[in-house]
Amino acid sequence: MNRRMLFMLAAMLLSLSGFSQTDTTGKHNAPDTIKVGNFVIIKKNKPGSSADTATNDHHYSVDVNIFHRDHKPKKRSNISTNWFIFDLGFANVRDNTDYATVNQNPYLNGGAFNKSSLSLKTSKSSNVNLWIFQQKLNITGHILNLKYGLGLEMYNFRYDNNISYNKNPAYVFSDSVNFSKDKLALSYITVPFMLNVNTNPHKRNSFSFSVGASAGYLYNSHTKQISSERGKEKTHGDFDLDPWRFAGIAELGLGPVRVYGSYSFNTLHQDALKQYPYAVGLRFSNW
Repeated sequence: MNRRMLFMLAAMLLSLSGFSQTDTTGKHNAPDTIKVGNFVIIKKNKPGSSADTATNDHHYSVDVNIFHRDHKPKKRSNISTNWFIFDLGFANVRDNTDYATVNQNPYLNGGAFNKSSLSLKTSKSSNVNLWIFQQKLNITGHILNLKYGLGLEMYNFRYDNNISYNKNPAYVFSDSVNFSKDKLALSYITVPFMLNVNTNPHKRNSFSFSVGASAGYLYNSHTKQISSERGKEKTHGDFDLDPWRFAGIAELGLGPVRVYGSYSFNTLHQDALKQYPYAVGLRFSNW
């Protein structure tokens, strides 16, 4: 064994001997505490036996305690905002027109109209909405809330028969041309207001429902027709349509699925026809 090895061995023995000596200051019995994250490690002397006292040999134990900080629940904001909500649904009209007398009105040019004359292709009449934002304002415990927003409502009414709108003067007539596509497209700037009930505000996808009303202003209306005789035609005009739309609205949420519906309180046209548009579909929203 060389000198270097002997020197290292002697140093280790001296270190161990010093560690096992009794602390004459009286501080040796104080436990050493180390805190690591949520763990507390306490090193303390075990109760000594007579053999321990005679040999001044102390045994050590280590206690590991786990403690938890009390986390206060994060206070929820009374206002939450949802951006760019998308609706996709079907549209139709409830036709309450009295065709026995309305054919005398010059708005129905040529007369001989009946309820089926203005019927729609249900599978191709659509409602697409883009809500720029919606906000939810807490009223009571985040269970009862006020929902409001701003967005665009867009309707495409596809006619089952060959219906045309004249721009000036405004009237509707049965066309002689056979159209492969014949639709009336409407776009509204709309503000909705709803009372919302969330049955479990602490759960993200709990059952919820909302009811209320909306007010919309017609900012664009046009017809689009496609035929072999005339090709593709698009005509912009107000066509004596009501520039305002007031509607009852509702929303039902169950988990990640949300269903919406709307029904107009006022008629689609200002004159003659008594048609009330409605829509139902799916809403893609965070809440």
